[in-house]
Amino acid sequence: MTQSTRGKLFPALNLLLLSLLCVPAAADQASARAAMENTANPLVQITSGAGDIYIELLESEAPANVENFLALAAGEREIIDRQSQQVYTPRYYDGMSFERLIPGLLIQAGSPAQNAFGEPAEQLDDEINATALGLDRMPAVLPDGSFNPILQISDRESLEDTVLIPLYRAMGINSVADIAERQYEIDRRLRELTVKQVYENLGYRYTDRHPTRPISRGSVALANSGPNSNGPEFFIALSPAEWLDGRYTVIGRVVEGMEVADRISQRRSVRPGGRGATVIYRIERL
Repeated sequence: MTQSTRGKLFPALNLLLLSLLCVPAAADQASARAAMENTANPLVQITSGAGDIYIELLESEAPANVENFLALAAGEREIIDRQSQQVYTPRYYDGMSFERLIPGLLIQAGSPAQNAFGEPAEQLDDEINATALGLDRMPAVLPDGSFNPILQISDRESLEDTVLIPLYRAMGINSVADIAERQYEIDRRLRELTVKQVYENLGYRYTDRHPTRPISRGSVALANSGPNSNGPEFFIALSPAEWLDGRYTVIGRVVEGMEVADRISQRRSVRPGGRGATVIYRIERL
């Protein structure tokens, strides 16, 4: 065993010993199962320094991404070391911390930047049904001429980045002269745009094969860097967040332990993994 490998494995072993001390109470598992929508769904437990969170994974709604999450948690996905390019298969989440905390909104964990072993080699496509979310029936421009609040258009730059430039690209408009010549067509298209079409112009591709639910309190979804870039990073929503609908794949729902998630959101640290950060000892399927 090399010094580098030993340095990575020993902290992981220590965390494993800590997690074994945190044996879940049968009553917690029982009440979590009683709160599930479908007991055939996978039930996972996050054992953390702030307490336990139980999550029902929605296999029928995001099958590929749920399978990937379970495989990462169980150490069944290859992780590429950023420096040595060696390949490992660690239990990905064990020993990481919740690195993004927005009280009242979300807590987030799983960033590859935090993982000593590196990051998964593969990113997965979104599994989102925009029609089930009603995004195809939401106008992008409201009758008073303002933009739908779900789009979060706050200034000229966000208008251009979110709506105008992607629309110009979809219409084959490449110059200021084109904009001037086709201004009436642009105006008509803007007034006909739905939220779904705005997101499609940004590169999102939707499916009707699976149902999708809105992001609400207790939803577990995958963080991403844009369309079809799902990896290991996930967040737990602490409140409804309709402006995230259609852009983030929902993989589960918290069935017990939301008070723990709320508590985690209040814990501040100077840096991810620093003093005060909440450590994930283990994520496992029950």
